[in-house]
Amino acid sequence: MWPDTESMIDFRTFLIAGILFTASGLASDWPQYGNDPGGARHSPLTDVTPANVTRLRVAWTYRTGDIVDGRGARSSFQATPLLIDNTLFVATPLNRIIALDPETGAERWKFDPKIERDGNYGDGLTCRGLGSWKDPRNGRLYLYVATQDGRLISVDGKTGGAVWHASLVDKIEQKYRGEYHFTSPPAVVRDTVVVGSSINDNNRTNMPSGVVRGFDARTGAPRWAWDPIPKQKQDPAYASWEKDSALQTGAGNAWSLLSADNERDLVFVPTGSPSPDFFGGERLGDNRYANSVVALRGSTGELVWHFQTVHHDLWDYDVPAQPILLSLRKASAIVPALAQATKMGHLFLLHRETGKPLFPVEERAVPQTDVPGERTSPTQPFPTIPPPLAPSAAVKPEDAWGMVYWDKKNCRETIASARSEGIFTPPSLRGAIVVPGNIGGSNWGSLSYDPGRGIAVINQTRMPFYVRLYRREDLDKARKENPDSEFARMLGTPYIMVRRPLISMFKLPCTAPPWGELLGVQLATGKVLWREPLGTIRDLAPVPLPIKWGTPNLGGPMTTASGLTFIGATMDRYLRAFDTATGKELWKGRLPFTANATPMTYRARPGGKQFVVIAAGGHAKLPGKLGDHVIAYTLP
Repeated sequence: MWPDTESMIDFRTFLIAGILFTASGLASDWPQYGNDPGGARHSPLTDVTPANVTRLRVAWTYRTGDIVDGRGARSSFQATPLLIDNTLFVATPLNRIIALDPETGAERWKFDPKIERDGNYGDGLTCRGLGSWKDPRNGRLYLYVATQDGRLISVDGKTGGAVWHASLVDKIEQKYRGEYHFTSPPAVVRDTVVVGSSINDNNRTNMPSGVVRGFDARTGAPRWAWDPIPKQKQDPAYASWEKDSALQTGAGNAWSLLSADNERDLVFVPTGSPSPDFFGGERLGDNRYANSVVALRGSTGELVWHFQTVHHDLWDYDVPAQPILLSLRKASAIVPALAQATKMGHLFLLHRETGKPLFPVEERAVPQTDVPGERTSPTQPFPTIPPPLAPSAAVKPEDAWGMVYWDKKNCRETIASARSEGIFTPPSLRGAIVVPGNIGGSNWGSLSYDPGRGIAVINQTRMPFYVRLYRREDLDKARKENPDSEFARMLGTPYIMVRRPLISMFKLPCTAPPWGELLGVQLATGKVLWREPLGTIRDLAPVPLPIKWGTPNLGGPMTTASGLTFIGATMDRYLRAFDTATGKELWKGRLPFTANATPMTYRARPGGKQFVVIAAGGHAKLPGKLGDHVIAYTLP
């Protein structure tokens, strides 16, 4: 029986209200750097869809004022904001925290740690974001920032007042102020704040140690410390450092993003290369736990498992990306998994509880060194599923690419002069072509995982590097032969290092485009579903040509349940949206500066709009001007 007319009106009103509420939905925060503690960079929001994304418009813009572009350290705006309890929190390159109204961009409060700006910060002035934690006892919100000048600071999320701070640099022996610093946000597992460190590359053998530390989330009291370079002889990894070299080596540090599994009381740590990066004669052996993804017990710092992605690293192949925690169907079971992207273009899928590969990993023979005093690992680990995602074949003289004859000729001569035997070609006194280069493959932008579609979206750089060692007494010769290159002293070794992208005299890559890609990978099978060039040369060419050749990229993707992938990252000034299932580019928004950061999205209140936010401020080590813009998009 149908209801009477009055009841029908009430029913229709209820139905329409329900439909509108479903469309507008509940509030949806972004409380961690990667949204969830496992860093999937995925949002359940569906307001912005492949059908309406072209209608996105700028809702508001906020400028932090934190731009440093002088003779000293330059700033890089790489931060991903957090949205918690209807407040947007932004971290600036100077480690200031700014609280904004998420729907208008209006400023609510600021916290300034007043960092020392003139340190020898190898990555420039960089802060990728904040950690956060809500105390289950009283609901109090804490924000955590790790500063460039070596402090871990807790800030009240409601007022912006400092709660506690822990100084780390007074525990570290630094030869140059600032060579031990922080670039990435802390992680919180249960009630322990965990922080790694950023240590300058290639200065000398005995750099500061890359110790990972845990602190009480309420008080800042230190709880534990774990060193990625084993210092105790009873440690099973100690034997992989020959002649007690673990006692004379530094770094191995976790400069990138950590992930947390609160249920299992685990924190997952991506570690870097030991010092120095490009000559390992003073640290022979596999050098475990460096260049690894490591699981530590969050409450105690106890080592649970480790998986090494590179043995005896000579290429600056740090593990740069956040370990992504996900559930993966394998056979008939749902497995707690971890996906680790690497600079080599390798994607390792591991069991989260044991570190064992979920698909076969093969130890394959690799090229061997010709440098006196060095000894390379005879093999390196290669995942079989998925296959390598970035180019890894040898670059030959006939592969040289150029816009004109002289451009190509210059590239051909450089390639012909150097060793070029594909991935893991070691540094050489005659020069070596390193593919992928030390910026990736993947870098700190990490991947995004859409659990509904089972698709990981990954951005890759496709640009080899030229690396050459010189004997220390040949420094003047090295400078004369390599006027536009990076030089590394590598004190404590017989050699200095020269490094530069493999580019021609006209500053164009020597290999054919695309020079940057976005990929969609079905993780359950390892199948690459699609590949798309990422970026154009519009802002690199003398004239604004929007040729879709892809660009090197720093930053990462973010996916939504509606089937969209958002990403900046490129060297042209755009935020883009792609169809996650097909890789088709659907929309792009022009930015005032490059967005070398990872976007995020939220709905601040029930019934409110979905916003997509990106930090656009350029990168200290890439071409282009630097800025300070936080830009929010929404549907009209």
